[in-house]
Amino acid sequence: MMSRSAPIAARQGAFLFALGALAAALVACGGLGAGHPSASLVPAVREDAPNVTPIKHVVIVIQENRSYDDLFATFPKADGTKVGKAAAMPPVIRKSCPSPIVKPTTVPLKQVPLAVGIDIDHIYSGYLKELDHSRMDGFDLIGSGSDGSGGPACLYAYQHVDPADVAPYWDIARQYVLADHTFQTQGSSSFTAHQDLIAGGTEIDPTQAIIDNPTYFPWGCDAKKGVSTSVIEKYSGKVYADGPFPCLNYQTMRDLLDAKSVSWKFYAMPVVKGSGGPGIWSAFDAIRAVRFSPEWHSNVTRSSTDFFKDVSNRRLPSVAWITPDAVNSDHPAERSDTGPSWVASIVNAIGHSRYWNSTAIVVVWDDWGGFYDHVLPPHPRNWQGGPGFRVPMLIVSPYVAPHVEHTTYTFGGILHFVEDTWNLGSLGNDDTSTSIGTAFHLKMSPRKFKTIPSKYSLDFFLHQTPSGQPPDTE
Repeated sequence: MMSRSAPIAARQGAFLFALGALAAALVACGGLGAGHPSASLVPAVREDAPNVTPIKHVVIVIQENRSYDDLFATFPKADGTKVGKAAAMPPVIRKSCPSPIVKPTTVPLKQVPLAVGIDIDHIYSGYLKELDHSRMDGFDLIGSGSDGSGGPACLYAYQHVDPADVAPYWDIARQYVLADHTFQTQGSSSFTAHQDLIAGGTEIDPTQAIIDNPTYFPWGCDAKKGVSTSVIEKYSGKVYADGPFPCLNYQTMRDLLDAKSVSWKFYAMPVVKGSGGPGIWSAFDAIRAVRFSPEWHSNVTRSSTDFFKDVSNRRLPSVAWITPDAVNSDHPAERSDTGPSWVASIVNAIGHSRYWNSTAIVVVWDDWGGFYDHVLPPHPRNWQGGPGFRVPMLIVSPYVAPHVEHTTYTFGGILHFVEDTWNLGSLGNDDTSTSIGTAFHLKMSPRKFKTIPSKYSLDFFLHQTPSGQPPDTE
């Protein structure tokens, strides 16, 4: 057992282990109805047996730091809201805010442009504040800065983006699938979220899991000596700052894919040793078995745009993850509007290629970014600090009908779908996650692709100068 000299969170997480009421209604596609605030994570029965599928490629597109309500608050026939609950602010916060909340109330979500923003608290302690013992009203209690250390954020979290600024996302949602009850695996920030999307969780031994971000850049084996992680402890729910160096040994999807000789690639910007940059989202930099093997060069890219070359040159792997340059990520602190067009370019590249009839594209946002969301995360609560708040998820394939999917998903449901598609077996830590396969109708005739219009063209991204910007600053 490692030392416990540096506790970060007191015994605030005990409620995470309490069971809530299970959801009462099953949705038509086989999952548990997630509209109820205490929806369960009991897996749904999947429609198709493993390998009975036309899907030969799964592309997982990972954007940044947006809650479901922040991007889709007003999407028709989906579970959104334009009004948020706010708790009474303590005096130390109240005196710093122009619109202090003196008693529990509701506040409207302000419509804002996509390209205007600041970073606000979205680490585990911020998650607990906003969750506020399941009352979902603490979004006015957090601070600015990605770790909440920048002073009161006041009512900044109570916002939603102008739909016109994210028109490609709404167009995709209308044509394909918007999954409006997708929850982060952990209530934490980008490092663990990206790990969850390749590993299903961050457990480093039976009693501890990684939580939050490493103490410095880059977030992986290329970090400087002395960089450490934080861990959350099983049973107590306490968080400690004496976690291991961010060069980890747990199993990931890479192990299952390699064992069955299924091709994979992680498209990311370059990792700059000892410093920041968009390469912090190159999740396999934190996996020792990849970072110090030939796969670090053959399976992990130094440019996200390599994806387009592989599509045009007929080299698309069976499973692909794509993380963007910071300016194309939707990260609020970047103050950029290129993210929706970036995603549209990926979808259009597949849609107009030979791969369309054999591909499923999943677009997901890695964490909620601290922004308001009104739906209580489901039970049972995982000891690793989750599930976290809702994030948007879009599913694009010729084998889905246009609809809003209300099934309760976590990130493990994406990995579960990959496991089932290639009969890989299971990582084990995603067994309670309903597969996103419930959103598909794999026996339908493939739909023809229709171009997703966007403000910026593919040519814009192919000639874009890399920003080299580190998007998260904690």
